[in-house]
Amino acid sequence: MAEEQESKKERAREYDASQIQVLEGLEAVRKRPGMYIGSTSSQGLHHLVWEIVDNGIDEALAGFADHINVTVEKDNSITVMDNGRGIPVDTQKKTGKSALETVFTILHAGGKFGGGGYKVSGGLHGVGASVVNALSSELDVKVVRDGKRYYMDFAYGRVKTGMKVIDTDLPDNVHGTTVHFLPDPDIFRETTVFDIKTLTTRVRELAFLNKGLRITITDQRPEEPTKESFMYEGGIKHYVEYLNKNKDVLFEEPIYVEGEEKGITVEVAMQYTDDFHSNLLTFTNNIHTYEGGTHEEGFKRALTRIVNDYARKNNLMKDNEPNLSGEDVREGLTAVVSVKHPDPQFEGQTKTKLGNSDARTATDHLFSEHFMKFMMENPTIARKVVDKGLLASKARVAAKRAREVTRKKSGLEISNLPGKLADNTSKDPAISELFIVEGDSAGGSAKQGRSRLTQAILPIRGKILNVEKATMDKILANEEIRSLFTAMGTGFGDDFDVSKVNYHKLIIMTDADVDGAHIRTLLLTLIYRYMRPLLNAGFVYIAQPPLYQVRQGKMRRYIDSDEELDNIMGQLPPSPKPVIQRYKGLGEMDASQLWETTMDPEKRRLLRVDPSDAAEANEVFTTLMGDKVEPRRDFIEQNAKYVENLDV
Repeated sequence: MAEEQESKKERAREYDASQIQVLEGLEAVRKRPGMYIGSTSSQGLHHLVWEIVDNGIDEALAGFADHINVTVEKDNSITVMDNGRGIPVDTQKKTGKSALETVFTILHAGGKFGGGGYKVSGGLHGVGASVVNALSSELDVKVVRDGKRYYMDFAYGRVKTGMKVIDTDLPDNVHGTTVHFLPDPDIFRETTVFDIKTLTTRVRELAFLNKGLRITITDQRPEEPTKESFMYEGGIKHYVEYLNKNKDVLFEEPIYVEGEEKGITVEVAMQYTDDFHSNLLTFTNNIHTYEGGTHEEGFKRALTRIVNDYARKNNLMKDNEPNLSGEDVREGLTAVVSVKHPDPQFEGQTKTKLGNSDARTATDHLFSEHFMKFMMENPTIARKVVDKGLLASKARVAAKRAREVTRKKSGLEISNLPGKLADNTSKDPAISELFIVEGDSAGGSAKQGRSRLTQAILPIRGKILNVEKATMDKILANEEIRSLFTAMGTGFGDDFDVSKVNYHKLIIMTDADVDGAHIRTLLLTLIYRYMRPLLNAGFVYIAQPPLYQVRQGKMRRYIDSDEELDNIMGQLPPSPKPVIQRYKGLGEMDASQLWETTMDPEKRRLLRVDPSDAAEANEVFTTLMGDKVEPRRDFIEQNAKYVENLDV
């Protein structure tokens, strides 16, 4: 223990300007911010916070910090404080400037690059403090280290006040970095208002992924400021419990595995529920790898092998029975796989798929070893896991038979498109859009008003099956669901292949009423549970039809809310008398109106369904669509006050 403490002190002393690597300058950031933070929308705005928080987490991963504070100030600025070693302040040789100034003014300057400062670093882009500085109208930083407090401030990425000492003779146990910044409204024109729910959800997730690290988030904007603090000694084990809090579990405590191989740390937590679907979340260096990758492959491979080996060795399967498939052993599974890799390589549609082959090997080896031991030591739980897989296998065989019978009855092979689909003429998925439309009436208008080159229409009748409560054979027996699977061309569940997708935009277009919202929720549940790669690739959208049309003389305007209607009516002249049409359904619009308001790419407004909030999405779908009544009632009571334009 003493040697470890001495080693830690030595590493703290060695963290100086020589470990701040400089790769290139800041010039292009303000000109093309989207290249560095993804977008200048709300998502890009919040990304600024994570770039600064990631620096504090790097200190925690290195063993030098255990608390991070995130505060949304009254003016919508952000303060992030950590109790790490403090950014180095000595002179960086390559730039001739202090390391502190270098970190905030030179792109790709930091302890993450070159391997000197950190063994493992969080965050996807690593563009860090300099990009946040470039995209902020003001930023200041305070560093406490070696008994002194240093200060420096900036405007639009340029130095305002050079680094100076503002306090001395501070205790040795006081250290850390505080960054305060105000995003530039000229860059973030859509919004500069931070969403506390988005921030809180990610802060909670980061606390789960970094056990023992306390992250506190405070919102100073309300009349009564809010404050929440998250710290989980059990880390991702508590994450799985959180994900399953509204579910019936097969055993009380999640299985937890942790180990290290060749510098790669692997953590796995898992627990089975009585659900029919699985929920597997994977992370690399705290990045949610939506598209999976090698660590996910290693986990799946090991899980399937170990469950089958255990079942065979303990005579739980007959000799002539085939092995359980991966899909079988994962039915009802909730699992979190988190790896920390010194040099992660990302690929895939959104650069959130891990590509390192050594991560596959490490995850497979470490999980196999610990999970086999767990199964041997806990025969009661092991039996439940095998039994769950055997039941899933029988259901899968029944589903396969149902699918084959359905194909024979309908005369349709899976490659044939459903008869009610009005397909587009282009065969290029990149420009092709599939509208799922509620009802034959709206379907008819959509077919007449669409752009035939790029837009396909798939009408559905009524409310599709709630897949949260259904087995796969029942799901495949549902004609509406089968039509969607067939039209998309991707397969479903474990057989899903996003590279075969026929349309890069799947657009849910339902009525702006309670029934329409219910159908939309059912469709999103289906997509989330059985077509999730579509979400991960950013291919799922929700159409935004208007609520009203206002006509006065030759003037015609479409209105989205009662509030907007009141504003418009207050601005119109008294005559001629305006005519207000309330659209209770898409079927009330003719083809030209539907095109003009909801389908025309030049005028429409689509909401892209963001997969980043996977944990909350899982919780909401389980709460709203699952079997338990109490959590659903609580959710409705808590959120009813936010509902607008409710049609009863």
